[in-house]
Amino acid sequence: MSPMKQFLLLHHPKLPHAFTLAQQWARELERRGAQGALISAWDENEIRRAAPDATLAITLGGDGTILRAARACASANLPILGINLGRVGFLSEMMPEQFDARAVAEGKYWIEERAMLRSIWSRDGESRGEAEALNDVVVGRGKLARVIRLATYIDGDYLKTFVSDGAIVATATGSTAYVFATGGPILAPEVRTLVLVPIAPYLSQLKSLVLPEGSRVLFRLETDHDAILTVDGQIDVELQNGDEVLVQASKQIARFARFQARTYFYGTLVDRLRERGA
Repeated sequence: MSPMKQFLLLHHPKLPHAFTLAQQWARELERRGAQGALISAWDENEIRRAAPDATLAITLGGDGTILRAARACASANLPILGINLGRVGFLSEMMPEQFDARAVAEGKYWIEERAMLRSIWSRDGESRGEAEALNDVVVGRGKLARVIRLATYIDGDYLKTFVSDGAIVATATGSTAYVFATGGPILAPEVRTLVLVPIAPYLSQLKSLVLPEGSRVLFRLETDHDAILTVDGQIDVELQNGDEVLVQASKQIARFARFQARTYFYGTLVDRLRERGA
């Protein structure tokens, strides 16, 4: 990689030590000839404005901080270096004490690319909105503990109607999150396939389905009460009976700066599962 010229330090706004570290690292990087900006990781609009002129985004927070950054940085092809100040850290590259300003400033990392999702929701045949996701798109029941019905189509062909708490469509990245919690498969991060997992399905033998990269999943909601669409666990939209949600691979790619060996994921996976007692 060529030496870094500009950087963004994206700090979690509710973690005071994240801002303190961002200030410290900004000074260290600037002493090495780099320029940059400190931005709240929750200010996605500001990140999008700054991303095209930057070489690297450094996140200080947890996996949620990285999810926000990924959506904001993807359109500018800006790679992300995740510093773990959270609990699990599946997406993070290192702990704060491992941060090496010199190695970062000199660009001594490799780039890992991960697939993203594009979701579009519509009502009465008209699009009501869309969003990108790095982890997953979930259509689920609302406040009431009552099942919903999701007529599910793959590439235009009817699959079945799930009577369940909802359904997840996830990337390989998201397979270690909600998908894993619901008993779905874990996919290696470079895999571009999608995974479909119904949530607590009633009388269904179909527990999960791995789909090719180009697949399009359409849900048509049947319910007499509230339901909700959730994107990366951070964007939520209220749904009504008859609404449709289309999920497919995004044209955008999330990029991550990595200093670890290219096989890092497997060791990280074992360590995280051990921490969870799995």
